[in-house]
Amino acid sequence: MKYVMLIADETGFWESLPEEKRNETFGHIGQWWGELSQKGTIVGGHQLQPPHTATTVKVHGGKAEVADGPLNTKEAVAGYGILEVANLDEVIAVVKTWPGDARLELRPIVEMASVENVPSAQAAARR
Repeated sequence: MKYVMLIADETGFWESLPEEKRNETFGHIGQWWGELSQKGTIVGGHQLQPPHTATTVKVHGGKAEVADGPLNTKEAVAGYGILEVANLDEVIAVVKTWPGDARLELRPIVEMASVENVPSAQAAARR
């Protein structure tokens, strides 16, 4: 089963870190990412440009509004990973080893539109 791991931080978090600490943390994350990629657990993903580079498009009633900047949130998505694992418990175990500070949201990927890809109520209740 594939899950997306959304990596979020408070807006401006990385920019506020001293360069040495930021480089050290990126090094640890890179090593973690590389090891899991070699094992076949992480099968894709990217770091994103800073939030100020975002463009937001709102579509409503067939009309689109385009605005410079990210969605209005306190947190910003800094990147994402695609993890291929057996189940929710395994992806949680993997993500618990993240080597830094972040808020990591996990969502199952719908590869085919079917009921089998929807998480069970039991899995949702565990959170």
